[in-house]
Amino acid sequence: MSVFGKLFGGGGKGGKGPSAQEAIQKLRETEEMLTKKQEFLEKKIDQELITAKKNGTKNKRAALQALKRKKRYEKQLTQIDGTLSTIEFQREALENANTNTEVLKNMGFAAKAMKAAHENMDIDKVDDLMQDITEQQELAQEISDAISKPVGFGDEFDEDELLAELDELEQEELDKNLLEIGGTENVPLPNVPSTSLPSRPAKKEDEDEDDMEDLQRWAMQAN
Repeated sequence: MSVFGKLFGGGGKGGKGPSAQEAIQKLRETEEMLTKKQEFLEKKIDQELITAKKNGTKNKRAALQALKRKKRYEKQLTQIDGTLSTIEFQREALENANTNTEVLKNMGFAAKAMKAAHENMDIDKVDDLMQDITEQQELAQEISDAISKPVGFGDEFDEDELLAELDELEQEELDKNLLEIGGTENVPLPNVPSTSLPSRPAKKEDEDEDDMEDLQRWAMQAN
């Protein structure tokens, strides 16, 4: 069995392959395992670097061994980085494929539902139904127009004759008004009063006489 077969739990030749969801879950678990391995190697690299610095002047052989181990860890870390990139790419591709599969599945389901909905529909019957609807709408419009049209007394008269008669009536009324205005020339004016009005000087003389009498009366009272 191949490494990927062991990784994904695949069976023999006749075995059924894993589902997309199962494969995605396995890839996520592998990513998590490799990420933990990275953290472990980074800590080991830091420790070997500290050991090399500590023994750099005291124990050169120990310092060199520490640097060799550090190089091996760094190489493993680089390999894990590449593996993680490959797994991440494969997981994303598998997720996209799974999404496309679900989309196609749902579209197929919708297509079947639409087919079932149209199964009992006949295009000729639909055309006949639409034609009937159009005819009924036209009939309804004709009925509405007939109902809204004014009916009753007066429809049998000619409108032009009525307008001509109205013009004659207006002309008669105008002539009548002109005759009434012309007849006011012979209306008699009111007579002038025969009695004469009192003149203003006579009134003034009476007032002067009254003033003289008042003056004499005042002089007698003073004596």
